[in-house]
Amino acid sequence: MAFLFAAWFVALSASLAVLFIGEVLGQTPCNLCWFQRAFMFPLAIILGVAAWRADLSIWRYAAPLAVLGGAVALYHFLLYAGIVPAPIVPCTASGPSCTDAAMLILGMPIPLLSLLTFGAILGLLIQLRRIST
Repeated sequence: MAFLFAAWFVALSASLAVLFIGEVLGQTPCNLCWFQRAFMFPLAIILGVAAWRADLSIWRYAAPLAVLGGAVALYHFLLYAGIVPAPIVPCTASGPSCTDAAMLILGMPIPLLSLLTFGAILGLLIQLRRIST
């Protein structure tokens, strides 16, 4: 049960953090950030409901969201690091840029933090699966 609460807490914290960055700090997310949000926000909800109901089988539904969100975050980070040579849309003069210093939190770029967050959630869900089967 602790793994489920931890996964929910990580997803909820990440969801609230990106809402704070976007809505309070006014930093518009790029397209890839939007896709990552599309996978993180439902995780915060379904993991919270599962924790409330003590539903340990939630890993079956949450793990695919974490894997897909992690895949988008990995691609985003590879773009950020310059390993994949393509522009981050809409990182243009008129849109947000993930390479700005304002996009660093604790000295790490947001795409890396997203990747670590999805990885942590997936790791917790794998542990949850081990104890629930």
